[in-house]
Amino acid sequence: MEPRIGVYICHCGSNIAGTVDVEDVARAAREQEGVVVSRAYRFMCSDPGQEMIKRDVQEYGLNRVVVAACSPTMHESTYRRVLQEAGLNPYFFEMANIREHVSWVTVDKKKATEKAKALVAAAVRRVYYHQPLETRQVPVNPNTLVVGGGIAGIQAALKIADSGNKVYLVEKSPSVGGHMAQLDKTFPTLDCSACILTPKMTLVGSHPNIQLLTWSEVEEVSGYVGNFKVKIRKKARYIDLDKCTGCGECAKNCPVRYLPQYKKGNGDGNTTGEG
Repeated sequence: MEPRIGVYICHCGSNIAGTVDVEDVARAAREQEGVVVSRAYRFMCSDPGQEMIKRDVQEYGLNRVVVAACSPTMHESTYRRVLQEAGLNPYFFEMANIREHVSWVTVDKKKATEKAKALVAAAVRRVYYHQPLETRQVPVNPNTLVVGGGIAGIQAALKIADSGNKVYLVEKSPSVGGHMAQLDKTFPTLDCSACILTPKMTLVGSHPNIQLLTWSEVEEVSGYVGNFKVKIRKKARYIDLDKCTGCGECAKNCPVRYLPQYKKGNGDGNTTGEG
């Protein structure tokens, strides 16, 4: 399909028109390849501005639209909806930010106008080569991985688990708690650190929706949003976690003892390592 592009330059009140010659930008856009109609309007995001685009789509047979206005964060979804209501693929749309990127950061009106022309020309060229996109639905795995068992990780895991979702909490240390477990009091209230943290540590270990993986590290993450695959390495503990109570009695009778290395002199000034 031969591109038939409509270009719309927004005054945005005086936000843009106070610094940029919007009529001159609209005239320059008409010279771009594929542009069928180019207009400047006071408020493109208003209902009359949106209706103008819909009328031009029907009257001129537009199949692509460029709007030069404010940030896409504010109104890109608005104009995509306009295209969809006009019977076009909503992704045949491109937006040029000539407010934050031009008028708000440029004092010289001539330079601002030339920059706006360049951004509009780039947007026209970009939309010229757009391919139609279709919204797809894919299955999403709602399970959540939380990396790090400090107070932030514990709280995040509990909130997500309480909402009914499965949580995998991975902590590289043998126990959760993080740095907060090493503190006496918390700033600025000077509340007891253990009084706040200990109940949460107990909850995260017993919550039915949380699988706690301590002494473990994330090795690999693959996939995409909603369908990630994660490889986790669990370090050897040499105990049965289902039976362990943490009493420490097994350490007294452990046949394998790791003693610290020390150095011993041999009389000639040299030392040898023994363990």
